[in-house]
Amino acid sequence: MNTLRNAARLALGLTLTASTLAVAVPALAQSPARSAPQAVPLPHSVPDAVDTPYAGTITLDIDASDTVRAAYRVTETIPVAPGTKDLILQLPQWIPGHHSPGGTMDQLVGVQFFANGKLLTWHRDPVEVFAFHVDVPDGTQAVVAKFINTSPLQPSEGRVTVTPDMLNLQWDRMSLYPAGHYVRQIKVKPTVKFPTGWGVASALDGKTQTGDTVSWAPVEYDTLVDSPVFAGLNFKRFDLGKDVALDVVADRPENLNVKPENVGAYKALVDEAFLAYGAHHFDHYDILLALSDKLGGIGLEHHRSSENSMQPKALTDWKELDWARNVIPHEISHSWDGKFRRSARLWTPDYRQPMQDNLLWVYEGQNQFWGLILAARSGVQTKESVLGQFASYAGGFTYEAGREWRSVEDTTHDPIIANRRPKPFATMDRNEDYYTEGALVWVEADQIIREGTGGKKGLDDFAKVFFGINNGDWGEVPYEFEDVVKALNTVYPHDWASFLHTRFQTPGQPVPLTGIEKGGYKLVWKEEPNPYEKGRIGMAKGSVSLSYSLGVGIDKEGKVTSTVWGSPAFNAGLVTGAKIIGINGRSYDADDMKAAVTAAKTDNQPITLVVQRGDLVQTIAIDYHGGLRYPWLEKTVKGEAGLDLLLAPRRPGAK
Repeated sequence: MNTLRNAARLALGLTLTASTLAVAVPALAQSPARSAPQAVPLPHSVPDAVDTPYAGTITLDIDASDTVRAAYRVTETIPVAPGTKDLILQLPQWIPGHHSPGGTMDQLVGVQFFANGKLLTWHRDPVEVFAFHVDVPDGTQAVVAKFINTSPLQPSEGRVTVTPDMLNLQWDRMSLYPAGHYVRQIKVKPTVKFPTGWGVASALDGKTQTGDTVSWAPVEYDTLVDSPVFAGLNFKRFDLGKDVALDVVADRPENLNVKPENVGAYKALVDEAFLAYGAHHFDHYDILLALSDKLGGIGLEHHRSSENSMQPKALTDWKELDWARNVIPHEISHSWDGKFRRSARLWTPDYRQPMQDNLLWVYEGQNQFWGLILAARSGVQTKESVLGQFASYAGGFTYEAGREWRSVEDTTHDPIIANRRPKPFATMDRNEDYYTEGALVWVEADQIIREGTGGKKGLDDFAKVFFGINNGDWGEVPYEFEDVVKALNTVYPHDWASFLHTRFQTPGQPVPLTGIEKGGYKLVWKEEPNPYEKGRIGMAKGSVSLSYSLGVGIDKEGKVTSTVWGSPAFNAGLVTGAKIIGINGRSYDADDMKAAVTAAKTDNQPITLVVQRGDLVQTIAIDYHGGLRYPWLEKTVKGEAGLDLLLAPRRPGAK
């Protein structure tokens, strides 16, 4: 009986449910219809580049004398072919060496175009916004473009390129080029007016000067963009031999009083680079250097020059600033690695086509390796400082959680994805690790070759095979993954394809210590910073670097600037942007912070911090007892180890 009753109730319930649904459906059908638009096709009104010459030589005149307003005033005359109706002029967007779209269209103001003295109409391409479409009247032989590049006056606006005492002129920021042609097929004659009395340096040829105005010979547009200018009131040129010069501008004249032995280290750098690569790919080379804390920092490679900046006293306070002098060894090495030999996907016919960064672990990783090796071999940096840099790279990877999910090769896309913006948890996200992990993996490759050949060969031999071809050729020879593997096998047969795939293209790899260990060293931890870390920390006066221990970086005001994912600080809730106002019952002080970390190692008490984050003030206890920790490389063998041999000079008679 009960069973029948329950069955009846269930049947009734089902009937009611069905009835309810039957009523609801018409109600839904009566609701307003949803509009469903179709996509408007994207117009493709900017032509792809073809390898044909442009119609005539462009003249580019720049007035760079206004250092107060940092405004470059540009007049550019562009010849046009008969019958041209729509002249498309572009500002470079994808600049070689930036690894991301880095054009500064936002700095161009007052843009106008003229023909025969009459103002022309124009519109910006709605899709490719770095392109201007200029309406050209019948019979026009040339269009004159006039505009101003408003260079940043303060770092919050972008990189500062003009100060009262110096400037860094980059042609891609203040010149337009016609669409539809390979940039090597466009000729430009550049002229610049500089402030009175300034020295001027560039790798451009055919320099002539009248008063404050400097002109150079007509040149292909890709070579122009690849040949920036440094100019300044305090200027000095040093001959380094082998057609290489060091052109220095400085905030203060006394910073140019460089001792001969310090200049000698850069002469040795040139010698060591030639020995490592076995050839060269420039007719002359200019190391452009700004000794400044006012001009925006830079390290950018070019084929026959490089843009570099260092601390104002980097060449005079030689010992104290040893840690900070790697930029020039790195950038000059790029003439071979990155400019002459370049990943095929990074070579583009113009500055409109996007670049593909996948093989930056060769371009930048190998070059990070060579920058350090050449610095040690030449004496631009001490061996101890270079070992400290390798230690810091390796030490940092011991706590990088992002290694589990992201490969080194995937970090090559970081310049595009992140554009070097600050990250809340960089150790989980990863940064551009293809530089530093790349360097450590190439150390391992060197040691594999060295071990397999009984010390007869190393990565120097790969450099000669891969980068040292076509002596004197300063064009470009692109490569693919398979070309790298082939060159390595030429030096020493090994399963290099699997090696590179595992190390660079596969996430979840061990900390890259194998090369260091094969080279006769090991990563150890000490309570004092290594020489490189000591210099770097000292430069950030008042800051505290506890990344390797507590898992946090703190600025001089007590503000947290970084937190390591999964560290004791992270687990306690201490995050970027928080401000530490108290330590163990006392107000915040950098020395007290380090002392508290040291004391917790023995007293077994948590470190108690009072932290302010916005309007919230709270007490945080961090249960950490490992003391201060900084990475070092410690030798594990007697006599010369493999890493010692790698860092040793190659110049005859050098020690």
